Amino acid sequence: MTKQAHIGLTDPKSPDNVGAVMRAAGCYNANSVVYTGNRFNKAVARGQKLHTDTKNVANRIPLNHIDTFQQALPHGAVPVAIELVEGATSLVEYQHPENAFYIFGPEDRSLDKEVVAWCDDVIYIPTVGCMNLAATVNVVLYDRIAKLGAEAQGDELIKQSRDNNNRLKVT
Repeated sequence: MTKQAHIGLTDPKSPDNVGAVMRAAGCYNANSVVYTGNRFNKAVARGQKLHTDTKNVANRIPLNHIDTFQQALPHGAVPVAIELVEGATSLVEYQHPENAFYIFGPEDRSLDKEVVAWCDDVIYIPTVGCMNLAATVNVVLYDRIAKLGAEAQGDELIKQSRDNNNRLKVT
Protein backbone atom coordinates (compact mmCIF):
# COMPACT_ATOMS: atom_id res chain seq x y z
CA MET A 1 0.00 0.00 0.00
CA THR A 2 1.27 3.45 -0.83
CA LYS A 3 1.53 6.13 1.81
CA GLN A 4 -1.70 8.08 2.15
CA ALA A 5 -2.64 11.13 4.18
CA HIS A 6 -6.25 12.21 4.55
CA ILE A 7 -7.39 15.35 6.36
CA GLY A 8 -10.53 15.86 8.43
CA LEU A 9 -11.56 19.36 9.51
CA THR A 10 -14.02 19.94 12.32
CA ASP A 11 -16.53 22.68 11.43
CA PRO A 12 -14.01 25.05 9.81
CA LYS A 13 -14.86 28.74 10.18
CA SER A 14 -14.09 30.23 6.81
CA PRO A 15 -13.07 29.71 3.20
CA ASP A 16 -9.74 31.36 4.08
CA ASN A 17 -9.01 28.53 6.53
CA VAL A 18 -10.18 25.81 4.15
CA GLY A 19 -8.36 27.35 1.19
CA ALA A 20 -5.08 27.45 3.09
CA VAL A 21 -5.62 23.83 4.17
CA MET A 22 -6.22 22.87 0.54
CA ARG A 23 -2.97 24.56 -0.46
CA ALA A 24 -1.15 22.59 2.27
CA ALA A 25 -2.86 19.38 1.10
CA GLY A 26 -1.51 20.03 -2.38
CA CYS A 27 2.00 20.87 -1.20
CA TYR A 28 2.28 17.65 0.82
CA ASN A 29 0.34 15.33 -1.52
CA ALA A 30 -2.62 14.64 0.76
CA ASN A 31 -5.22 12.38 -0.79
CA SER A 32 -8.43 14.02 0.41
CA VAL A 33 -9.93 16.66 2.67
CA VAL A 34 -13.29 16.30 4.40
CA TYR A 35 -15.07 18.59 6.81
CA THR A 36 -17.98 18.54 9.22
CA GLY A 37 -20.31 21.33 10.28
CA ASN A 38 -21.99 24.09 8.33
CA ARG A 39 -19.99 27.28 8.90
CA PHE A 40 -17.90 26.76 5.75
CA ASN A 41 -20.98 25.96 3.65
CA LYS A 42 -22.74 29.12 4.88
CA ALA A 43 -19.72 31.26 4.01
CA VAL A 44 -19.52 29.77 0.51
CA ALA A 45 -23.27 30.32 0.05
CA ARG A 46 -22.67 34.01 0.87
CA GLY A 47 -20.20 34.14 -2.02
CA GLN A 48 -16.92 33.76 -0.14
CA LYS A 49 -14.22 31.97 -2.12
CA LEU A 50 -11.15 29.84 -1.41
CA HIS A 51 -8.80 32.79 -2.08
CA THR A 52 -5.96 31.20 -0.11
CA ASP A 53 -5.99 28.10 -2.34
CA THR A 54 -3.76 29.94 -4.81
CA LYS A 55 -2.76 26.73 -6.59
CA ASN A 56 -6.41 25.64 -7.14
CA VAL A 57 -5.77 22.38 -5.32
CA ALA A 58 -9.52 21.95 -4.76
CA ASN A 59 -9.72 21.08 -8.46
CA ARG A 60 -7.59 17.94 -8.00
CA ILE A 61 -7.91 16.88 -4.36
CA PRO A 62 -11.43 16.02 -3.20
CA LEU A 63 -12.99 18.41 -0.66
CA ASN A 64 -16.20 16.91 0.71
CA HIS A 65 -18.71 17.74 3.42
CA ILE A 66 -19.50 14.82 5.74
CA ASP A 67 -21.71 14.24 8.75
CA THR A 68 -19.21 12.22 10.82
CA PHE A 69 -15.55 11.32 10.56
CA GLN A 70 -16.39 7.65 11.12
CA GLN A 71 -18.35 7.54 7.84
CA ALA A 72 -15.39 9.06 5.97
CA LEU A 73 -12.58 6.90 7.40
CA PRO A 74 -10.59 5.71 4.39
CA HIS A 75 -10.05 1.94 4.20
CA GLY A 76 -7.06 0.94 6.31
CA ALA A 77 -6.40 4.48 7.60
CA VAL A 78 -5.49 5.15 11.22
CA PRO A 79 -7.56 8.00 12.70
CA VAL A 80 -5.28 10.54 14.40
CA ALA A 81 -6.62 13.49 16.40
CA ILE A 82 -4.53 16.64 16.47
CA GLU A 83 -5.46 18.73 19.48
CA LEU A 84 -4.00 20.47 22.51
CA VAL A 85 -5.40 17.92 24.94
CA GLU A 86 -3.91 16.63 28.17
CA GLY A 87 -2.41 13.17 27.78
CA ALA A 88 -1.68 13.55 24.03
CA THR A 89 1.63 12.51 22.47
CA SER A 90 4.00 15.22 21.31
CA LEU A 91 4.41 15.46 17.54
CA VAL A 92 8.17 15.45 18.17
CA GLU A 93 7.99 11.83 19.38
CA TYR A 94 5.14 10.67 17.15
CA GLN A 95 5.66 8.02 14.48
CA HIS A 96 3.15 8.57 11.69
CA PRO A 97 1.24 5.61 10.25
CA GLU A 98 1.74 5.15 6.52
CA ASN A 99 -2.02 5.46 5.98
CA ALA A 100 -3.37 8.22 8.23
CA PHE A 101 -6.59 10.17 8.65
CA TYR A 102 -5.62 13.34 10.52
CA ILE A 103 -8.53 15.04 12.27
CA PHE A 104 -8.09 18.68 13.24
CA GLY A 105 -10.21 20.65 15.67
CA PRO A 106 -11.76 24.02 14.87
CA GLU A 107 -9.87 27.20 15.73
CA ASP A 108 -12.39 28.39 18.30
CA ARG A 109 -13.02 25.24 20.34
CA SER A 110 -11.77 21.70 20.87
CA LEU A 111 -12.50 18.42 19.18
CA ASP A 112 -15.45 16.59 20.69
CA LYS A 113 -14.36 14.08 23.32
CA GLU A 114 -16.12 11.32 21.35
CA VAL A 115 -13.89 12.03 18.33
CA VAL A 116 -10.77 12.00 20.50
CA ALA A 117 -11.85 8.69 22.10
CA TRP A 118 -12.52 7.17 18.65
CA CYS A 119 -9.07 8.04 17.29
CA ASP A 120 -6.24 5.53 17.62
CA ASP A 121 -3.70 8.27 18.32
CA VAL A 122 -3.94 11.77 19.78
CA ILE A 123 -1.07 14.16 19.13
CA TYR A 124 -0.27 17.78 19.89
CA ILE A 125 2.27 20.24 18.54
CA PRO A 126 4.46 21.54 21.38
CA THR A 127 4.02 25.28 20.88
CA VAL A 128 3.63 28.14 23.31
CA GLY A 129 0.06 29.10 22.51
CA CYS A 130 -2.02 27.61 19.73
CA MET A 131 -1.57 27.87 15.97
CA ASN A 132 -4.28 28.50 13.43
CA LEU A 133 -5.84 25.63 11.52
CA ALA A 134 -3.83 25.91 8.30
CA ALA A 135 -0.53 26.33 10.16
CA THR A 136 -1.29 23.21 12.18
CA VAL A 137 -2.08 21.19 9.05
CA ASN A 138 1.17 22.38 7.43
CA VAL A 139 3.28 21.43 10.45
CA VAL A 140 1.72 17.95 10.79
CA LEU A 141 2.06 17.18 7.07
CA TYR A 142 5.65 18.47 6.99
CA ASP A 143 6.52 16.34 10.02
CA ARG A 144 5.00 13.37 8.22
CA ILE A 145 7.25 13.71 5.16
CA ALA A 146 10.27 14.52 7.34
CA LYS A 147 9.80 11.22 9.19
CA LEU A 148 8.34 8.96 6.45
CA GLY A 149 10.12 10.51 3.48
CA ALA A 150 8.79 12.49 0.57
CA GLU A 151 7.67 10.71 -2.58
CA ALA A 152 9.79 13.00 -4.78
CA GLN A 153 12.88 15.08 -4.02
CA GLY A 154 15.66 17.00 -5.70
CA ASP A 155 15.98 19.51 -8.51
CA GLU A 156 13.04 18.18 -10.55
CA LEU A 157 10.70 18.64 -7.60
CA ILE A 158 12.11 22.12 -7.01
CA LYS A 159 11.59 23.07 -10.67
CA GLN A 160 7.96 21.95 -10.71
CA SER A 161 7.13 23.40 -7.27
CA ARG A 162 8.58 26.88 -7.31
CA ASP A 163 6.87 30.05 -8.40
CA ASN A 164 7.32 31.22 -12.00
CA ASN A 165 9.36 34.21 -10.80
CA ASN A 166 11.90 32.02 -8.98
CA ARG A 167 14.75 30.68 -11.11
CA LEU A 168 17.46 30.82 -8.46
CA LYS A 169 20.20 28.16 -8.45
CA VAL A 170 22.89 27.39 -5.91
CA THR A 171 26.23 27.97 -7.61
